Amino acid sequence: MSFIADALLRVKPSATIMVTQKARDLRNAGRDVISLSVGEPDFDTPDNIKQAAIKAIERGDTKYTPVAGIVPLREAIVQKFKRENHLDYKPSQTIVATGGKHILFNAFLATVNPGDEVIIPAPFWVSYPDMVAIAGGTPVIVETRIEQGFKLQPEALERAITPKTKWLLLNSPSNPSGAAYSRAEMKALTDVLLRHPQIYVLSDDIYEHLIYGDFTFVTPAEVEPELIDRTLTMNGVSKSYAMTGWRIGYAAGPEKLIKAMDMLQGQQTSGACSIAQWAAVEALTGPQDFIAERRKIFEERRDLVVSMVNQAKYLRCATPEGAFYVFPSCAEAIGKRTPDGTLIETDEDFVSAFLETEGVAVVQGSAFGQGPNFRISYATATPILEEACTRLQRFCASLV
Repeated sequence: MSFIADALLRVKPSATIMVTQKARDLRNAGRDVISLSVGEPDFDTPDNIKQAAIKAIERGDTKYTPVAGIVPLREAIVQKFKRENHLDYKPSQTIVATGGKHILFNAFLATVNPGDEVIIPAPFWVSYPDMVAIAGGTPVIVETRIEQGFKLQPEALERAITPKTKWLLLNSPSNPSGAAYSRAEMKALTDVLLRHPQIYVLSDDIYEHLIYGDFTFVTPAEVEPELIDRTLTMNGVSKSYAMTGWRIGYAAGPEKLIKAMDMLQGQQTSGACSIAQWAAVEALTGPQDFIAERRKIFEERRDLVVSMVNQAKYLRCATPEGAFYVFPSCAEAIGKRTPDGTLIETDEDFVSAFLETEGVAVVQGSAFGQGPNFRISYATATPILEEACTRLQRFCASLV
């Protein structure tokens, strides 16, 4: 009899965490390593948000909170969805959790039965399929194409739907591709979903504020109001507010689903950190002007990285609409050799050789369900990005 649960046999270690740790290990060993593997803004949490946390401590707001979140935060979430997404919710239709990942996990654990299918467009965030598998469901992966901006097409969605389909999981802007759906593109998908009333939509909007140029962010229930009763709209403070370590995610959706997630969370973690919740209240209700300032910097970094990657031999990089990632294709590098004779057979070989040769950590596209590609996070200082991309150009030029 195995001591470890069979459910864990369906789970793979997080590739992004593994690559980031390998970069740390090499750096600790004295190597000059640049890590472009982690999805974390390099900016600091704004001071007003920090001060809100300090004041919460000084007030003594350090006790257990309601499982679904403190009332002021749930009210702030309602206001945020109304103000920015034109969605009408009641506080009872919202929930706060220990990060966005916790929201996703609870949604699947609360709804997915063995045999239920969850459609996930590829490339996808590494944790999505494993969350579905742990819940006993079946991830149905639908590949996208670089020529279509790594976006799910309505025809492909229609083909993937079966009587067992319970959820469609959408992430816009996307990790790892940065792809975001325009209103017309989203409407084409929601039109398909209207024909299949058994399917719920889980919209992961964590990168909502990181969109560039004149692109306008939209979310499914906003584009198609008829879907609001079968959509869970998820967000958080990690990316837009540089609060990754505060661990606050939130969502709004049908009350029966929120109640189920509340019951499940009550047996897991109970409420999220009280201090972090008060900080999140300030994040959602306080000044928002710094978001545009930081977004401009991210956009400049995106343009720099796309330009420099496209100047590298064998690489092709699309210009994404949002997030802080690019997802270049290294298909033309497959079959090449490094100067020491190492054969590049996969995208994992490519990123491994790049790290060993030039000391730059990126993540193989196969970890995100689609290769041969790799993900670069440009959430780091511009001079570091320039150096990393120079090393990438040098590495690619050395392949024969």
